[in-house]
Amino acid sequence: MKKSGIALLGLGYYATEQLAPAFRHTRHCYLAAVITGDRSKGDHFIREYGLTEQQVYTYDQFDAIKQDASIDIIYIVLPHHLHAEFTIKALEAGKQVICEKPMAATVAEAEQMMAASMRTGKSISIGYRLHFDPYHQEMIRLFKEQVVGKPLSIECSFSFIPPKNVWRLSKEASGGGPLVDVGIYCIQAACYITGQLPVAVTAQSLPVTDPEKFNGIEDTLNFQLEMSDGLIVHCRTSFSETSSHLRINTANGWAELNPAFNYDGLVLKRSDGMETVYPPCPQQALQMDAIAIAMQENKPSSVSASMGLRDMIIIEAVYKAMESGQRIPVNFNNLSL
Repeated sequence: MKKSGIALLGLGYYATEQLAPAFRHTRHCYLAAVITGDRSKGDHFIREYGLTEQQVYTYDQFDAIKQDASIDIIYIVLPHHLHAEFTIKALEAGKQVICEKPMAATVAEAEQMMAASMRTGKSISIGYRLHFDPYHQEMIRLFKEQVVGKPLSIECSFSFIPPKNVWRLSKEASGGGPLVDVGIYCIQAACYITGQLPVAVTAQSLPVTDPEKFNGIEDTLNFQLEMSDGLIVHCRTSFSETSSHLRINTANGWAELNPAFNYDGLVLKRSDGMETVYPPCPQQALQMDAIAIAMQENKPSSVSASMGLRDMIIIEAVYKAMESGQRIPVNFNNLSL
């Protein structure tokens, strides 16, 4: 089977330090090009990955990108408010798309992206790398098979401290605060671990620690997802502390990943003394290979645009709960999931 050529659009930290090196481990896709607003950033990819000058494009070269048959997929790795614009451009250029999470800055933008996918006949997958990680696959098994007992609750947190004056701290650029950036991992885990969707949410924003840094966005947020069977997933996300934790509590014990959402160094422990350590695996390589195979075989993506829109609907419900102090029902409006 022919390998799929992927172009990285946006050459910030994640594209340069995580996605690009992952191509050294992929078997079903390769780095075909880069697309950047600063052409000088392409020099690194020429030196490190053997790209030619002709494989370095700028954002205004979509006519040329459309004609480049080596590019099958464009991977959008931009600030959130640019996801919709460049996903639609990529689709209209006849390319399949992987878009980093969150899918968009708003539900409305995610819906526009899905409409463009339907119109062009090209697919969108979301960069949810942990669906392909063996530790998280094992947590799903432990939950489904009730290995450590019947689940009573789930605890989940993901937080980090970004420097001041980065785009993540701008509501206009990011669409929100830590909830949209890293809290989305808690939403994802709640859904794929339980195999359910939340029917309602509640949320509590903690006092802002730095009004200058957190201007218009939340600092630290606790939120609760009420799943369809009544199970509560207790979540926390913050830009003023660090955490990475996922724990299933049962009547007989627990199972946890701590750290849970990092790129490497994950450890799975259980209350019965069992500890699972997998060899280091390039999560992004597993993710890109799986998506490439699905696109090559014209099969539905396991991290589809519908999933991305679903998560945007949940995020907006959490923000409504935070602002109102009320329990907010989650309405997916007949979204096909």
